[in-house]
Amino acid sequence: MRKKETILIVDDVDINRIMLAEIFKDSYDIVEAEGGQEAIDILGKRKDIVAVLLDLLMPDVDGLEVLRAMNENGKIKRIPVFLITAAESQEMLLEGYNLGAVDVIRKPFVTQFLRCRISSVIELYDYRNALEKRVRSQAKKLNELMTSIVEVLATAIEFRDCESGEHVKRICVLTRELMLEVIRIYPEYTLADVEIEKIVTAAMLHDVGKIAIPDGILNKPGRLTQEEFEEMKLHTVRGCELLSSIPNIMDEGIFQYGYDICRHHHERWDGKGYPDGLKGDEVSIWAQVVAVADVYDALISPRVYKKAFSHDTAVNMIFEGECGSFNPKVLEAFKNIMDGWDQSEHE
Repeated sequence: MRKKETILIVDDVDINRIMLAEIFKDSYDIVEAEGGQEAIDILGKRKDIVAVLLDLLMPDVDGLEVLRAMNENGKIKRIPVFLITAAESQEMLLEGYNLGAVDVIRKPFVTQFLRCRISSVIELYDYRNALEKRVRSQAKKLNELMTSIVEVLATAIEFRDCESGEHVKRICVLTRELMLEVIRIYPEYTLADVEIEKIVTAAMLHDVGKIAIPDGILNKPGRLTQEEFEEMKLHTVRGCELLSSIPNIMDEGIFQYGYDICRHHHERWDGKGYPDGLKGDEVSIWAQVVAVADVYDALISPRVYKKAFSHDTAVNMIFEGECGSFNPKVLEAFKNIMDGWDQSEHE
């Protein structure tokens, strides 16, 4: 047997609560509140309320304040609110509607009419809430699938570059830590947590353009000629071309971050980077962060053309400008992180 859904009746007049409870008791469980603050407390504790019958005029906290509280905690989006009224002002009713109330229950109550009216709205909200939950679940699965595709693509590039695949993982860890530290000390760069996670995922794609670079250049054990270096530099542009051909398989935000990072993670603060010669904050903060993370990990990792540098040596090389110039704000955040960084914990 299906459990009854619960309606909250909020009215400071006992007889009104009794009458409404009598109308709905056969179809719903009833919870009563004698005032607005009690109603707010009940809504904060209970998860089973499917509708609120709300008096507007109450002595302590009125119905409008209850609606405002429901807007603040987001409950107004999933719980329909019906205003109980006799002769309240039109202005008050209009404000109630503006705050999210769906309908008005006028006194005296008409039993059969109220049952049909409120039950129909509750069914509509139940359906909408279930649909939104299903959509969120599907979106989560799609995001997980998309992230897996990005990981496979990025790791495949790393293997082609004679890497173990761990470079991508380390870049993600350092990108997240560095973005969070930049935001902590420089609020002007503030981003929502969900955006930071998109940036972290997008960072996996920074070198995806290397798929278009010939093996003889990509894995050459010695120093590249100027001509070969110019070809290597094109991996930034080739990566963007590749991403532009597959935007529909990934979240739009991740695509935009990935495109930007792929193209600009070799730009430098003084404008001497590539491919566009951007300088300063012409480069997005996320591309600047990935640039530092990429350089650091490249220094501490063995390559076919060099041995791995130690952590301390790598950090000093970055601060001494041996790898190009970087945003001083990003470098400050980098220093804060590196002061307590244990590479073995992030491998």
